[in-house]
Amino acid sequence: MSDAPAEQFDEAYYEKYYENARTRVTTPAEVARLARFVTAYLSHMRLPVRRVLDMGCGLGYWRAPVAEAYPSAKYVGVEYSEYLCGRHGWHRGSVVDYRARAPFDLVICQGVLQYLPDREAALAIDNLAQLCRGALYLEVLTREDWQDNCDRSRTDPALRLRLASWYRRKLGTHFSGCGGGVFLRHSAPVTLYELERTSPR
Repeated sequence: MSDAPAEQFDEAYYEKYYENARTRVTTPAEVARLARFVTAYLSHMRLPVRRVLDMGCGLGYWRAPVAEAYPSAKYVGVEYSEYLCGRHGWHRGSVVDYRARAPFDLVICQGVLQYLPDREAALAIDNLAQLCRGALYLEVLTREDWQDNCDRSRTDPALRLRLASWYRRKLGTHFSGCGGGVFLRHSAPVTLYELERTSPR
C-alpha cells in the first residue's frame, strides 16, 4: 500500500473513526450483526470453514463473532497499521502482496480497497483470490456510495473512489457474487442457483 502511508492509520485515525461514539463509522455490535449474517449464509451454503483471514482487521471486531460461528477454525488477523499491530499483535502486511502457506476458506476484507489507487486495488483483488479457496466478504466504498449512501460526516474523505462496475469486473475474473457482499471463488465446492448470483455468468 505504497500510496497509503502507514502513519495515515495512526492512533488518531482509529480514535476518530472507530472509538469515538460521536464520529465512529461502525461499532462492534454492528460488525457482529454483519458477521452473523455472513457466517449464517455460508452455513446455509454448506461451505466448510476451517481457516479465516481477516485482511485489514483493524480493531479486530470480526474475531469474536468468527470464533463463535467457527470455534475450531484458525483466525488470522492481518493489518497494515503499525500502530494497531503494536497494540493488538496482528500480523503486519498489505492486501496487495500478503502471502500465506495455505489458502483460507473465508477471507474478510472490509473497508480497505478504497484507500488504494487503481493498479494496487486490482493487484489486491488478484491477491485476495489467491488467498481464498472458498468465500470472500468484501466491503468497499464506491463512487456511488459516496454520492448517495454513506454518512460523509463519519467517513474518511481520503479515499480513491471507483465505480461499482469497476469492482464487479475485476472480481468477476475470480469470483461469483451472491449478494450481501459475499463472493464465492469459482472453484469453491458450492452450487449457486442462477438467481442467487448477483450477475450472470
